[in-house]
Amino acid sequence: MLIHPQFDPVAISIGPVGVHWYGLMYLAGFIAFWALGRMRAREAWRGVTRDDVENMLFWGVFGVVLGGRLGYCLFYQPAYYAEHPLEILQMWHGGMSAHGGLIGVLIVMALYGRMRGMGFWRVADFVAPLVPLGLAFGRLGNFINGELWGRAASADLPWAMVFPQAMDGGVPRHPSQLYEAGLEGFALFLLLWIYSRKPRPVARTGALFGIGYSLARFTCEFFREPDAFLGLQALGLSRGQWLTLPLLLAGILVWIWAGRRGAKR
Repeated sequence: MLIHPQFDPVAISIGPVGVHWYGLMYLAGFIAFWALGRMRAREAWRGVTRDDVENMLFWGVFGVVLGGRLGYCLFYQPAYYAEHPLEILQMWHGGMSAHGGLIGVLIVMALYGRMRGMGFWRVADFVAPLVPLGLAFGRLGNFINGELWGRAASADLPWAMVFPQAMDGGVPRHPSQLYEAGLEGFALFLLLWIYSRKPRPVARTGALFGIGYSLARFTCEFFREPDAFLGLQALGLSRGQWLTLPLLLAGILVWIWAGRRGAKR
């Protein structure tokens, strides 16, 4: 049985200014997007330039941050934030939603694709393989902060971990943040990166992201402790699992539609 290392959430302090590990993880995700996107933009058949990559990243940051924050407020604590609307702006208190961030990115992609005359699916197929590393770094940030810990696990599990921050701090738990980093992040990145190395039917790479992320998130949620103020919901599923199901359905439908359409890029 392991004990969470209790990292200092502040990675670097410069006078009164502290740089948090969670912020650095976001930065690492954005840098990975930029570097890998520029690498892929060299392939002319993708129809995306290096300038497009930088513009997508610039606007995507706003989509991730605003969508993630608003998604958390609307999906997880709507009644509370309806009574305390000014606290929506207090992002330093925590509270981000991966599903909300995804919706924010989808909106940005649709607007950018229309503005540049590229269409939504060209942008989506290009962006999809670049997103999972950001998800992985975000989950590593959760682990460093000792937040969003897993459900109780057997003390015989070699990697079961005690999170002292939990109310029942002596209970060994699944380090579900690392499960999510591995499945939603690194494994999904490899799947999408390999699949999209050559031209595929338009929209299939984007659809594969939706399917892959949904299945990974749905699976990992079985090991993640539900938010205390929500608990498990209908059919014993978490709020995260219920939010994931529409994305899974959409991904499957788009995958079928893209295969029938047949156009490749």
